[in-house]
Amino acid sequence: MMIARAERGKAPIQPVTLKILVAGGFGVGKTTLVGAVSEIKPLRTEEMLSEAGRPVDDLSGVERKTTTTVAMDFGRISLREDLVLYLFGTPGQDRFWFLWDELATGALGAVVLADTRRLEDCFAAVDYFERRAIPFVVGVNCFEGAPVYPVEAVRQALDLDDEVPVVLCDARERNSVKEVLISVVEHAMLVSAASREPAGTQH
Repeated sequence: MMIARAERGKAPIQPVTLKILVAGGFGVGKTTLVGAVSEIKPLRTEEMLSEAGRPVDDLSGVERKTTTTVAMDFGRISLREDLVLYLFGTPGQDRFWFLWDELATGALGAVVLADTRRLEDCFAAVDYFERRAIPFVVGVNCFEGAPVYPVEAVRQALDLDDEVPVVLCDARERNSVKEVLISVVEHAMLVSAASREPAGTQH
């Protein structure tokens, strides 16, 4: 367990650690996102794409992709001295989804990365988190040359509830990714607080 260094004369601060999943379709930028923001060298379980996988791996829009995550990506980021996030990037292809349930155990929330050129690829991830009542935000990864749509247009296309945050981001940029992660934590905290309110509470 990591213990933050305290100022002289003060007790060490033991940070709260939270688990966040990073999900989405094949080639949407999950590995890139974890690598861009992690304070440690990310653990990656990538393998070269094989000829055997070509019939089931849709490379439309990501033709230059040569590797695929077969288990997970793992990274860590300290948002504050007292708050550390552990990031788990999920595999994107259908044949590796049996790993999702294990990765999702104990998760505070999730990021569903979306590519506007292949928006339908994140439907399965959205459905997964909705069914399991895991709070999530949608991060629209703004690839060069990809169409740019208003946030509300993306929300409608994905049929998202009004309270689900949709954030434009660049998975290569640390500060952009941090903003997405902050949105996940804030959204998850709001959902948790709402679930603890007595029935019939008025606002």
